[in-house]
Parts: sequence; C-alpha cells; structure tokens
Amino acid sequence: MELGTDLRTVAHPERVAAAMAHVVGTADRARRRRGLPAAHVLVRAPGLEFSSGDRAGLFHAASVGKAMTAVLAFRLAEAGRLDLDAPITSLLPRGEWRGLFVRDGRDFAAAVTPRHLLSHTSGAADYFLGRTRGAPPFERLLAEEPDTRWTPDDLLAFSRDHQRPVAEPGRRFSYSDTGYVLLARVIEEAGQARLGTQLHAGVFEPAGMSSSFLLFHTLPGGAPATSAPADHPDIAPLWLGGFEASRTQSLSCDWGGGGVVTTVDDLDRFTRALGEGFLVKPSSLAQMRRPLHRFRPGIHCGAGLMELRYGGFSPFLRTLPRLIGHLGVTGAHAFTAPELGLRIAMNFHSTREMVRSFRVHIRLVQLVAAALEG
Repeated sequence: MELGTDLRTVAHPERVAAAMAHVVGTADRARRRRGLPAAHVLVRAPGLEFSSGDRAGLFHAASVGKAMTAVLAFRLAEAGRLDLDAPITSLLPRGEWRGLFVRDGRDFAAAVTPRHLLSHTSGAADYFLGRTRGAPPFERLLAEEPDTRWTPDDLLAFSRDHQRPVAEPGRRFSYSDTGYVLLARVIEEAGQARLGTQLHAGVFEPAGMSSSFLLFHTLPGGAPATSAPADHPDIAPLWLGGFEASRTQSLSCDWGGGGVVTTVDDLDRFTRALGEGFLVKPSSLAQMRRPLHRFRPGIHCGAGLMELRYGGFSPFLRTLPRLIGHLGVTGAHAFTAPELGLRIAMNFHSTREMVRSFRVHIRLVQLVAAALEG
C-alpha cells in the first residue's frame, strides 16, 4: 500500500482544478440555500492540489475518528501490549462489559474480543443510531438535553439500560458506536494512558497533525482540556438532523467512536502517514483495510477502515479505483487510493448532507482518474 515513485501525473492540473471548483461551488450554492456553510475540501494527487472552503477551519470529524482509534489498537498489538483475540472480560473491569452482551438469558461477553469490536461483529448495540427501549432515540436526546456531558461510562450505561445486543459475537456485522467505546476503554487499559494522550502520541504527532485534538479531553498539542468554554477552540457548525451541535456539551457523546476535531490538511496527513507506514506496520494495515463486510452498497468495512467500491453505487462507476479510509455521519470523508497517489478529505457539516457529499466526492475522483489517464 505504500506510495510508489512511478505514479502518473495529473494532466492539465489547472483545468482539473477549475472543474473541481465548479463541482464544489455548485454544491455550496445549494447548501447556502439551506443555511449551511461552505464545505471543507482538499484533494491531492501527483501534480495536483485543490482546496475549497476554510482550509484551516477546525471541524468535528465524527466517525472518521474510528480509523484513528483502530490505529491505536493495532499499535498496541504490534508492541505486544494487547492481544486482539483475548476476551474483553480479561481486559476490562466487569462493570464496563456487564449486561451489554446478554441474549436470551446468556451472557456472551467472554466471547467478545477487540477484533470483534474493531470489525463491528461483537453484537453490541449502537447507542447513537440503534433502537432504544424506555428512552428517546439517542440523537433526539442530544437535542433535548444539549447541556448533558456524556462520559464513556454514561454511553455504555445507555446501551446497557435501553438497548439489547443485535447478535451473538462473530455472527453478524452491525455497525456499533458502543463497540468503539469499549474498544477505546480497552486501549486505555492496555496502553495505561487516556485515549486523548494516546491519540496525540500514537497518531497526531507521528502524522504531523498539529491542529487535531480529542474534543472535551485535549487541546491542539496534547495539553488536557479545561472546563472553561473560552479555552476550547471554536469548531465549524455541524447539524445532527435539524440540531446544530457544535457548541453543545452533548457533543461529548462522540469519544472513541469519533470525537476527534481536525482540519482537511490534518486528515490528508493522516491518510498519507497511514499509507506510508508511519503509523502501523504493513501487516496491520492489511488487516485494517481487508473488506470483510458490506456496510452499505458500495461501502465495505474492515477492522477500522472502509473500502469504497463505486460500482456498488452505480454500474457506470465500476471502473473507478477503490479508495480506503473512513466516513463520518456529518459528511466527513478521509480516503486515499495509494496506488494513484490520490487523497481526498472533506467535511459537509450535516447528517443530511451525506448524499450530496458523495456526489461531490465521486465527481472529484472521476476528474482525477480521467486526468491521470490523459
């Protein structure tokens, strides 16, 4: 997966950049009619660099952060500090996994491993979008209680009290934010340091992501976050449905499953560092990216990374290269086609903008692919 030295160069980069500006500009005009800010966009390929929107603007990367949490798990495994196939019952205090994997009177927690959590096959419910019992859907709760500060224990308790596991461990793929909260706690126990501390030391620093941090937990550079709102960097607006959440305490619900704040340049640095072997070994990266399960048509999941197969969106797109990386629910994208030297980072600010973000994403990839051919 490492970048080669014989990559083709984009032909007529000025024309390609102008075409990209038209694509993004058309989308932004439609977005402005809905009251949304301009998208953050950065595309890099040999001989081409295109950006749009506030390039230095900080934004919440949502589930793109899962790829970074996964990197930490594999780094610990490489160092011999975490067995990815050990039962979580041997890795975490009982109070954290208790009740999360009980089906038909049987507790399957001892069968759950970090590898299950990484690949969304543990059977854990999903606190963020999963069905609830005796409580409002979690996304609605965030809007109704914007001043609530969610801890990892609170998130696990929500799943324990108001949801049930979707399957026995290893039986079914089911995307789970709850599983990534558990995975982040495994990482904290194995690494003997807070998640934010490990993200700065194991991802942000080696990748050169100087603007990135874990919201509510750290600041750029790695210092612990304070409780004073004035000390927190401003981030771009983000909408969860009709709820603008960027300055609420309830946004603390994203942690190990996607609490990273970043910029498009830092996301570009992440995908490049991952592809060039600065973060994990090639053998770990192969496990992370191996497409084990279909998440949606055109989107396949491995152990912390996604693979885009554009033919799943339309048969007319099947000749496009497969990109690897991760998505965030607010239209955040961080993907790369290492064999082409292509990287794309975007943020569209809203859960209602995912379709539009993909239309732009696909058109940008098409323009690069055609220019590399020409």
